[in-house]
Amino acid sequence: MTEHSHHTDLQLVEQARNGDHQAFKMLVTRYRQRVATTVIGMLGYCTEAEDVGQETFVRFYRALHNFRGDAAVGTYLTRIAINLSLNELKKRKKRPVFSLLSKPYNANSYNNNNDDEYELPIADANETPEKYEARELVQKALQQLEPKFRSVVLLRLVEGYSTQETADLLHIPLGTVLSRLARAQEKLKELLTKLQR
Repeated sequence: MTEHSHHTDLQLVEQARNGDHQAFKMLVTRYRQRVATTVIGMLGYCTEAEDVGQETFVRFYRALHNFRGDAAVGTYLTRIAINLSLNELKKRKKRPVFSLLSKPYNANSYNNNNDDEYELPIADANETPEKYEARELVQKALQQLEPKFRSVVLLRLVEGYSTQETADLLHIPLGTVLSRLARAQEKLKELLTKLQR
């Protein structure tokens, strides 16, 4: 355990502002998996994803003096990662590979307003062949979603943010998040039906 491991995120931010590189390194250690999950979810496994992940932390480092702590560090980093990923998608105009889901989206759970129903965990190394096939099918369907829908699905279903947190992160109204989830649900149903044939 390092000397910084017991410090809060805000303490580490303050120490990093004062030139403590180990404090910033601890923040990177705490949040690199979250940033990687976000970026890979948006871009797929590619060189650009690694670059965007690194750039996320570079941007955060440059913004340390402006960071007020209104949002949690993890939320702030996720927002940077989403913005950079969307910029990358605009640059290359390609559909990214989405390879993090371990079970298909339950389209019937959308309307029950239970936030817990939306979480989709990261792939399990011990998954059965049936689960693997289902995950692969969902990945193919998700590749075909527009980035604005994919970002909502990623934050809400993969990262487990609440609907309100997703709206805040994307700077869109709550109704837009719900609308995009509903449209993504319809599109996923349609795509999954086609892919299962």
